[in-house]
Amino acid sequence: MRHRARAVAYRVGGEWIRRAWAWLGRVAAIGPNDRSGQRFGRFGAGSIICFPHNTIFNERYIHIGSGTMIGPHATLSAGMMPGQQCLTDPVVRIGDRCLIGKGSGIVGHFSIDIGDDVWTGHHVYITDQNHGYEDVNLPISRQTQPEQAVSIGNGSWLGYGTVVLPGAKIGEHVTIGANSVVTGEIPSYSVAVGAPAKVIRRYVDGEGWVKA
Repeated sequence: MRHRARAVAYRVGGEWIRRAWAWLGRVAAIGPNDRSGQRFGRFGAGSIICFPHNTIFNERYIHIGSGTMIGPHATLSAGMMPGQQCLTDPVVRIGDRCLIGKGSGIVGHFSIDIGDDVWTGHHVYITDQNHGYEDVNLPISRQTQPEQAVSIGNGSWLGYGTVVLPGAKIGEHVTIGANSVVTGEIPSYSVAVGAPAKVIRRYVDGEGWVKA
């Protein structure tokens, strides 16, 4: 009898907890009409940052288009620390109808430009700043941190765990395979995989998709 009562309590309690968490997710998400959303340089209609989210700061330098969803546990930042005056505006731009996967991080310091209709898998990391290591007499954390603009073209897809590093230029309608590391230029209408990512297929007018 005691075990049955406990099972009922767990079932009922679990249902209420799930309902409460779903309600919390709805009310705690960031949208364009929330006070949190209005801190952004732009936050388009119909866009949402799902709850819970990780670090978000210097929102004024982050522009988000319309109809874009940024999944839970995402990190969005411009600059090194909250309150920093950045040299460019926007630092991070995310276009319309994008989908940024759960647990992803977009960390900009100079320029990250993500086009329209760009989708990513979970746990994708995009940054425009790296760490210098040339001076072996200094800790890497105290060396220069070079910045290079990053761009991702319209209609592209970044698979799970993709890392996009400074200077990367991903064209339009590009597929990046899971766990790839993009360091250079990936031309439009191509498929790239690996670390560093290399083109393995490309679209050729009159021929369709061919091996690179």
